[in-house]
Order: sequence, then structure tokens, then C-alpha cells
Amino acid sequence: MKTLIILFGVFASALLIIKLTTKKFKISQAGRIAMTAMLVFTAIGHFKFAKGMAMMIAFLPSPITIVYITGIIELVAAAGLLIPKTTSLTGKLLIVFFIMLLPANIYAACHNINLQTADYSGKGISYLWFRIPLQLLFILWVYYFSIRNQSKIK
Repeated sequence: MKTLIILFGVFASALLIIKLTTKKFKISQAGRIAMTAMLVFTAIGHFKFAKGMAMMIAFLPSPITIVYITGIIELVAAAGLLIPKTTSLTGKLLIVFFIMLLPANIYAACHNINLQTADYSGKGISYLWFRIPLQLLFILWVYYFSIRNQSKIK
């Protein structure tokens, strides 16, 4: 839920600030800034809640290392969305990244993993009713603001 608040809050704020400073609505730029803020927020979670996130991918080798690497990937992607020459490629890779995260979220839900407390007190399968549409929103958001509207990046 916090990710949605950040995504939409930063989008609205960026849109307003861009309009006030440039006299133009640069929707794609505001969308990329919002996704950047969300990625930075989630990347921080990779370091703050590494143990709980590692439980989400316990079926993989070196889960803690993977959690740290994916946190770094999110930070690099955040920067890549803001660099005009890398926006489209970053967007495409980010979509693949979001798709690759889905099995970890399904595993966590099936095993009631609470990533913040690193225990088995999570919401369970019902969490997927929120998480899967959220993941789809992130994919569509990145596509729309980073790939589809690439001509409006300038």
C-alpha cells in the first residue's frame, strides 16, 4: 500500500512541479519520476528487511545475496529511468524484472511469509489479490511512461 501512495503521490507532485516550472504537462517525465521514487523506496526495503525478503526466495541458492543484488538493480533502474538515452531499455528490463519477481511473491503468500518481521505471520494467499494487480500496474506504468511514450521524453 505504501508503494501505491508513493507512486501516485510523487506522480501528482512531480506533475504539478513540472507544470509550474516549465508551463507544460510532461506526463511521461512525471511518471518516470514517480516510478523512480517507488523503486528507491522498495530498494531500501531490500536492505532493511533483507532477512524477510530472503525467506521469500529460500528456494534459490544464496537468497540474502540475491536480495541485496535485486536492491541494487532497483536503484540502478531508478537512475536509468531518468536518463533519456537509457529510459526505453531500462523500462524493458524493468518489466522483465517485475515479471521475475512474481514467483517470489507467490511463494511468500503460499508460505505466509511476513517480509518485515521475517516470520510466518504474513497475510497468506489473500495477499495475492492485491499483489498480482499491483505487479501488473507497475508493468503497465513502466511500459506507458518509459517505452510507449518514449518520443515525449525530451
